[in-house]
Amino acid sequence: MKGRMIMKKILILFISLAMTLSIISCSDSESDQAKELVNTPIELDKPKEESKEDLKEEKIDLETEKEDPILTDKKEEDVPREFKSALSQADTYANTMYMSKAGLYDQLTSEYGGKFPKDAAQYAIDNVDANWEENALNKAETYGNTMHMSKKGIYEQLTSEYGEQFTDQEAQYAIDNVEMNWKENALNKAKTYANEMNMSDSAVYDQLVSEYGEQFTEDEAQYAIDNLN
Repeated sequence: MKGRMIMKKILILFISLAMTLSIISCSDSESDQAKELVNTPIELDKPKEESKEDLKEEKIDLETEKEDPILTDKKEEDVPREFKSALSQADTYANTMYMSKAGLYDQLTSEYGGKFPKDAAQYAIDNVDANWEENALNKAETYGNTMHMSKKGIYEQLTSEYGEQFTDQEAQYAIDNVEMNWKENALNKAKTYANEMNMSDSAVYDQLVSEYGEQFTEDEAQYAIDNLN
């Protein structure tokens, strides 16, 4: 009887020990799984980057919206008739007569010219398609080739308020880019003074270099005197 009791106690003890080991094993397994979860990096979805092509398409769409032909036509319809007429005249003066911006404005508003109101003239100036520097260059070529003017004389004519009224920058562009033989211009002027006004060589020279006259350089004037027939 005592032997059975001892065996029963041993069996109970063995079962308890087995259960304890099982619980410890499960606990360790769960701990390892938790560590793996903690150490595993979480991948987040990155926002989709727009490609260059997508950006180009968006830009084109925006430009298309800006250049809506319906809106453009409506704006043109809103422009008063007189403003359109002033713009048409401005285009003619600027692109066939090569006038300056200031000269063009004066021509449009002058009682001897277009007689347009100031706001119509200003609209024309703001919207006319003209290259003012090229206009100055065209004027410089005319003065140089037909009137045989000096470099300084042309510059002053281009910038004068009684002349062409170009800006200093526009006039300088013209002088820097005009193709002209200034010595030959001086010679042509000298021939005019000598043959038509019967001036002496000394008087012709003075007229060529005078700041109140032709304003050629001394070298250009001397070339002219040396080559007078």
